[in-house]
Parts: sequence; C-alpha cells; structure tokens
Amino acid sequence: MTAELVRGQNHPLPGPRLEIRVSVERPVIAGATLNDEGGTMREAGWIVHPAQPQLPGLEVSRQAAAEHRLAVDLDALPDDVHRVNVLLALPVGTGGPARFGELAPPFVAVTELGGEGIASCTLVGLEAESAVLAVELYRRQGSWKVRAVGQGYAGGLSAMLADQGLDRAQELAATINEAVAAGLARSVAPPPPRTERGRSREATVGGARGAAEGGAAAAQGDGRISYRHPGRAEAPPSPAASSTTSSVPSAAPSPGASAPAPQSAPTAPSAGPAAAGPHVPVAGDANGWTMDERLYNQVWDMFEDLARTVAAYRSAVDFAESRMEQELDKVLSDPRTRVGPAADAARTEARSRQAGLVAQAREVLDRDLGQLSAESDVVEPALPPAYARWDNPVWHGYRPPTETPMAMRLGDLALPESAGLRIPMLVRLPLERGLWIDSGRGGRAGASAAGPAAASVVSSDELRRLAAETATAVAARLAAIHPAGEFTLHVIDPAGSASAGLAPLVESGVLTEPPAAGAAGVSAVLEQLTRRVDLVQMAVRSGATDALPPDLDIAEQLLVVHDFPHGFDDRAVTQLRYLADEGPSVGVHLMMVADREDASAYGPVLSPLWRGLLRITPVPDDHLADPWVGHHWTYEPPLVPHGSRVLTQVLSQVASARGTRG
Repeated sequence: MTAELVRGQNHPLPGPRLEIRVSVERPVIAGATLNDEGGTMREAGWIVHPAQPQLPGLEVSRQAAAEHRLAVDLDALPDDVHRVNVLLALPVGTGGPARFGELAPPFVAVTELGGEGIASCTLVGLEAESAVLAVELYRRQGSWKVRAVGQGYAGGLSAMLADQGLDRAQELAATINEAVAAGLARSVAPPPPRTERGRSREATVGGARGAAEGGAAAAQGDGRISYRHPGRAEAPPSPAASSTTSSVPSAAPSPGASAPAPQSAPTAPSAGPAAAGPHVPVAGDANGWTMDERLYNQVWDMFEDLARTVAAYRSAVDFAESRMEQELDKVLSDPRTRVGPAADAARTEARSRQAGLVAQAREVLDRDLGQLSAESDVVEPALPPAYARWDNPVWHGYRPPTETPMAMRLGDLALPESAGLRIPMLVRLPLERGLWIDSGRGGRAGASAAGPAAASVVSSDELRRLAAETATAVAARLAAIHPAGEFTLHVIDPAGSASAGLAPLVESGVLTEPPAAGAAGVSAVLEQLTRRVDLVQMAVRSGATDALPPDLDIAEQLLVVHDFPHGFDDRAVTQLRYLADEGPSVGVHLMMVADREDASAYGPVLSPLWRGLLRITPVPDDHLADPWVGHHWTYEPPLVPHGSRVLTQVLSQVASARGTRG
C-alpha cells in the first residue's frame, strides 16, 4: 500500500532499486543532487540534470517534460553519499509559466521497479517559487528512507543549486536551461489538456510491466486499451447480460491532472445498443464541439496511448534484464556455485526467465498495437483534408474551405516498436513557431544513435531537392486549408536553386509573385513583411486596428526562405530573426529550408533562430522527442506520392477560388 506523505514525513524504502515518478501540469526540469553525511554536495559532479543525465546509480530525463521517471540504484551510489535530493524547476525562456503557483501542485511517487507504490506526495502550497526540492532519499543507521520536502525557491534553479552548496550555481543553471531550450526546440508539441474523465481512455502503463512480473497487471486491469468513450451514454444491459458480466473500472486519472472545465465539450454521439458488445473503433470517438475537434483529440489520444504502451514495454524489458543480472550476479558471487553443472543450470534458468518475461511484455504490446492499428484504420479515412495524407481519397473531392481548421498535418510519427503504425503529427493553427526544413546532415546531433539514418545514405543534392519538395507540400497544404483570400505566400529563392520544387506553386498561380531572387529581392520581401508586423503590432497595442492602411494585406502570411544565408546581408539577417520572433503573434510565419552548416559563419548569433524553429526533415529521422515520456519519435515528412497529380489539382482549385473571390 502506498504511503501518502505530507511535508516532513518519511517512510522506509524496501530495496535499493527504485523509480521516482513526477507528474506536473506543464513541462519541468528534473534533476538530483548527492550529499554527504553532513548534507553537503562535495563536488560539482554530484548532480544529474538534462545536460548531464547519468551518474552511477542515478539517471534523469534529458529534457523538460510533464512526466518524468528517475531511475535510482542506491547500492550503486558512492559509499560517502548519504542523501539524494530530487529537484524540480520551471524552464526559463520557453514561454511557459514563471512560478509553480500558476500550476496544479506537482505529484511525486516513489515506486519499486515493478511499479508497486512505496510513497507519494503532492507538493502543495507553492506560489512564487520557480524551483522546488521535492523529496529526499536519505540513509540513516544503514537503511534508506524517503522524506517529502517541498522546499521552494523563488530565486529559481540557481538559488536552489546554491543552497545545495554549489559554488558556480548560476553558471550551471544557465547550462541546464540552454540544454532544456535545445531539447524543447526539437520536441513535439504537448497534447491538448485532458479532463479527468477523458483520461479513462489511457493505456494502463503498468500493464506490460505487470505482465513481466507475472500477474501485477491483473490487479490493475488487464492492460488493454479501452476504446469506450467515458462520456458516452450506453444502452442499459439486458438482465441476462447483467447477471453474467461485470464492469471493469476505468483507469484512474493521473495525479496532478487538470480539473474538468465548468462547461465541457460535448462527447461523441452514442453508438446505440450495439455498443453493449465488444467495442469497435469509431472515428471521432473523443470530446469536442465539432467532428474536426473530436478527430483532433482522438489523434492525440492515439499518440498518448502509443507512447504509454511502448514506455510500459521498454520498462518491462529493462526490468527483465535487471532481474536476470541480479540472478547471475548471485550465482557468480559465491565461489562454490560459480562453476559446474549447478552454475550452468542457474544461468540457463535466469536467461529463460528473462526471455519469458520479455515475451509476456511483447504479447501485451502486440495486443495494444493491434487495437491502435484497428483504430487508425478507421480514423485515417475519416480525416478532413487538413489532417489527411496526400494519398487520402478526401483530396480528390477537395473544395476550398469557408473557415480555417484548428490544426494541420505536418507529417507522421512512429516508434521502432510500433510495427508500421504511424500517428499523424498535427500542429495547431495559427502556427505558434516557425518551421525549419533541414536540408543538411549536421542537425542530427540530437538524434539517438539507433535511429534512422536515411540522411546518411542520400546525396546532398537529393536532400536539397527533397527539402524543397517538402516545403512546397507544406506550403500547398496551408494554402489549401485556408479560405480564399485569407492566406498569402511569399518565397525567397536567391539563387533560383529551388525552382523545380516550387513549380507547382508558380504554375498554378497560388504564388502570385515570382520567388524573390538576389540580394535586392531578399531585401524587398523582408522590408514588406517587417513593415506589416510593425503596423499590426502598433494597431493592436493602441486598439486602433481599424486604422490600418487599406493596402495592407491582413491575411495570414507565410514566408518560405530557400538557400539561407545566400543573398542575406547583416540587416536582412536581423530582419529575418525579427520576423521569426515577432511575426507569429500577428500572422506572419516563417519556413526556412536551409542547412545550418551553410550559416556557420554567423556562429552563436543565429542559435536563437534555429532553437526557435521546429526542425523537420525531408527524410525519415528520429530527432523529435515528446515532452511526456521522452521517446525519440521517427518523423516522416508529408511528401506527395511520386507521380501523383493531386497537388496540381488541389492548387488549381485554390487559385481558381482566389480569382473568383477577387
């Protein structure tokens, strides 16, 4: 039974290997410091954080996330360590909350490797603090205990590190925040807020691990994903059915989950009496006022379910490996059993148990993947054009919309274990940050070593061609999903190298002016858009939006920049950075098609620009990470199928609708 601790209370720990699970409403930084018997951090190396995520016996997340799992092995810590302090801090400069008082209280749980709860606490009472010492693990008379602390620091991460005895606390805090900013720049946007009732659809994270431990899943449900909508009215069961079946309780909401809004969105329509049997996946089976909103939320539910079930599988495999290592260590530690038939039999049995546990975990994963695949098969054909792949038949019946959708598809996401299952990567509109289509090879530093290496086997010229086609596909989708006259496209192509990729936009007339070429063309376009941003900002701040010049184009603007920094002088670079920072708030968006190495001469001056853009690639790549469980997701670009004329047909209708409106 999990002990619920309040500030200052402690609880004994049953073993050395633990997990510390953190759940917060928004992404936070998680770390840990080591103290000696006197409570002092002896050296700068006695800390784990996103820029240095591992020490013997400790491992933390490499980036800010709303949910963390810290791995702890107390036996692997140095002998002179007597205390482990778990720290949480809000990231700086990411546009998120500046103090914990703006969020629901963070929740921290200490569990065994198998997921059984040991102790938990909710960090209430935080107001102006932007960093908090959450819990501490401490050794007393040879045994370890956990204590709920909840000590906040209004001075932030640097103040907390200084209180831990670190001399260069401010410098380290800056290093950590830079690492987190870089991680968030390549992260998938977090899913929309979910109500407590909506969370009943989540996959049971402990299911796969429970299977690995031989039955823990049975105590928490069978680990399967429930597709029954929690708010749907179901037909009352017949008396016969009531006497032979029992209800399965829905999964409990995650600690720290946001409370339901006073007026919740309507749920999906009832499936009728047939829903009483085995549930068949239904498109739009999520909360929302419109079908588009329900499909958007359903796609995010699928993303979360896939993330959770894969996290559970990986955790179960780690547990099986750890258990096998312990059993083998036990055999080798005794000289009497180290060799001989008994030792060989013990090794064989340990490996057999490990293989059995992994097989059980894989069975649970395959079951969940099968359910998600069935849902995907139903959802994909039902997606509207804004959410659909270019090979979806919905594009053959395309008609220009009368209103802007809430989101658009920017590609697909998959995990190595997902067996071909791809989740649409939907981003909200209007875009909150610009896009960077990486046409080079130098941006893969953040990708995992085991990830896709498509860029390494494609020539530089082919990468640039694919990057130009990806940019055209994204720009065409944005033009197609906006009502006529409410979206304007600008293109800078200083050397004319992207002319082949831009042909569909130019020939259809969607790009009303030729791509800007040379330094003069670059300067003219940037001056025009900078003026628009300045005028709209001034009008909004003064409350005089009706005083804007009549010739000012107030439609959403997208600037596509090829071959940066060719044709850019220092003034043009400054204007580009200004548009990237200030443009999105007033409807001016940036899409860069560039190789960062080409702009290396600018050094760190352009680092904020690259970090502020969402990096995507023209070939599959696993550079994107989610801020939830930290998976590296393989991103697949939204390219038009080879030989398809769907792009030409859609763009011709967009241009025709614009001409009719004009």
